[in-house]
Amino acid sequence: MGRALAGFLGILWLCWWIAVVEAESAKYKDPKQPVAVRIKDLMSRMTVEEKIGQMVQIDRTVASADIMRDYSIGSLLSGGGSVPLPEATAQDWVNMVNDFQKGSLSSRLGIPMIYGIDAVHGHNNVYNATIFPHNVGLGATRDPDLVRKIGAATALEVRATGIPYVFAPCIAVCRDPRWGRCYESYSEDPQVVQQMTEIILGLQGNPPNGSRKGVPYVGGKDKVAACAKHFVGDGGTTRGINENNTVIDMHGLLSIHMPAYSDSILKDVSTIMVSYSSWNGEKMHANQELVTGFLKNTLNFKGFVISDWEGIDRITSPPHANYTYSVQAGIQAGIDMVMVPFNHTEFIDDLTYLVNSKVIPMNRIDDAVRRILLVKFTMGLFENPLADFSLVNELGSQAHRELAREAVRKSLVLLKNGKNGTNPLLPLSKKASKILVAGTHADNLGYQCGGWTINWQGFSGNNYTRGTTILGAIKSAVDSSTEIVFQENPDANFFKSKKFDYAIVAVGEPPYAETAGDSATLTMKDPGPSAISNVCNAVKCVVVVISGRPIVIEPYIDAIDALVAAWLPGTEGQGVTDALFGDYGFSGKLPRTWFKTVDQLPMNVGDPHYDPLFPFGFGLKTESVPSIVAKATSAADSPRPYIVILMASISSWFVLQR
Repeated sequence: MGRALAGFLGILWLCWWIAVVEAESAKYKDPKQPVAVRIKDLMSRMTVEEKIGQMVQIDRTVASADIMRDYSIGSLLSGGGSVPLPEATAQDWVNMVNDFQKGSLSSRLGIPMIYGIDAVHGHNNVYNATIFPHNVGLGATRDPDLVRKIGAATALEVRATGIPYVFAPCIAVCRDPRWGRCYESYSEDPQVVQQMTEIILGLQGNPPNGSRKGVPYVGGKDKVAACAKHFVGDGGTTRGINENNTVIDMHGLLSIHMPAYSDSILKDVSTIMVSYSSWNGEKMHANQELVTGFLKNTLNFKGFVISDWEGIDRITSPPHANYTYSVQAGIQAGIDMVMVPFNHTEFIDDLTYLVNSKVIPMNRIDDAVRRILLVKFTMGLFENPLADFSLVNELGSQAHRELAREAVRKSLVLLKNGKNGTNPLLPLSKKASKILVAGTHADNLGYQCGGWTINWQGFSGNNYTRGTTILGAIKSAVDSSTEIVFQENPDANFFKSKKFDYAIVAVGEPPYAETAGDSATLTMKDPGPSAISNVCNAVKCVVVVISGRPIVIEPYIDAIDALVAAWLPGTEGQGVTDALFGDYGFSGKLPRTWFKTVDQLPMNVGDPHYDPLFPFGFGLKTESVPSIVAKATSAADSPRPYIVILMASISSWFVLQR
């Protein structure tokens, strides 16, 4: 009996030793092996269950270390506002992500999960992060280099919290401002959107010379995997209704909505997200012709394709009406990773059934897993699966805030400066004796940032993250002797016996995201119109519009002395005052056509019925006060006839300062 037991234990020990040696010698664990060899080796060891688990992405709220281990879950995400705890620090985020990752690493094969988050204008879910202008504002800068720098700064802040994957950039071409996601689009012009794919190089890093195009690339621990979204045509839906139908022929789809995807693939974007919308009646999440046929086969995209949040559920109407069919249609279309995001067992059971029934072939599963593993290996997740605290000071750093401030001032579009084109109001004097600041958006950081900030739909007030409101920026900009009066909505009686040098009125839209932002009227938030009327009829005024798109302004424009489109500038309100007070000149150009009335919509540059209030590309240019003074000073040595002209110019500027 003793000998038999000893022999049995010996066999067990030998099996264990062989397994350990085999695991230690596994090629997929050897970073010196080519990625293709590592993928092939790992996939040869994976069961069907482990492969299907890699195709699953769930929200952190339903995850645990045990679930990550037991189901070999491939990815986690934070949906909008899904955070470890209120006002979580970078360290809190790192600890949370690592706890989940340790669960994944304890699985049989130890495949690391990839954690993703929406970082669409900076690390926008995270308290104290730098919030950059939304994409519509960046489109106004026409500055791809600036956008690349913003991508790099965002990558650092995201990595500071232990996260290696972002669902950005949105490269939609918004053709109708009634769409609630229009601020996520850089422009109505596909060429501008193409130029702004430069952000991918900021997020992921520059691929080495000679690397294959279309293959995912992430350049180290301070970079993140990017996600171009939403494939394809999401910005062209009928009447701008979110998730609706885009009616356009193939030529129009390829010439308007597809070019930025070609550019993104050439920049080696790691992942692409499918759109909720339909193309000529067919749901994109079920469109095999475009997802597999065009994106993967024609454009030769080698990264993985991910669904949107519950995207496959919405293949049917109502959503989730026939989930097994939705799983079949989505996976066969070419979706590799499914943002489930809650009931992972239902998805896994249905996909397993479809594979075992040979409805979905095993080679489709292998294609999906191969693409997912390619991204994970390429970005170094197997070598560095756990985050550390080395980058925590990058979150909300001063350098990033200065970059955001630069982006704000470059995004501002000056639409009017002086009634009837004369007597310009801007730049404003910093040494005015008394000024009025008014409007719903003058002292509201949440309104200034817009949707996708801390929470999915954004917030109101100044308490949910750190930043500078426009009012705060004005207080910092003007002379200490200047009296500032803030009144959100002064009535006509307010101005009796009060003398103001000028007024700054900040009005616009409340925060919103996605369908909640769809608007048939595009009106500003009350009491914006009355604030403009009451203030601008009593005192010289500059109106600053805080909005994710052009809104109705034509009825009020005659009363306004100066008009600035500031879009959704984010946390750094001093970028607005940089231009208002002339420290920097205005340089932004409209990324979208500004309509006269909503009855004209949709209306884009080049349309036969084009009759805008302000055309695409419009933007008055001004020089900074320092450059004007410098020119005047350097001209002192010029021939005498020019002195009179220059002195006249300087005199007119000083008149404006009084």
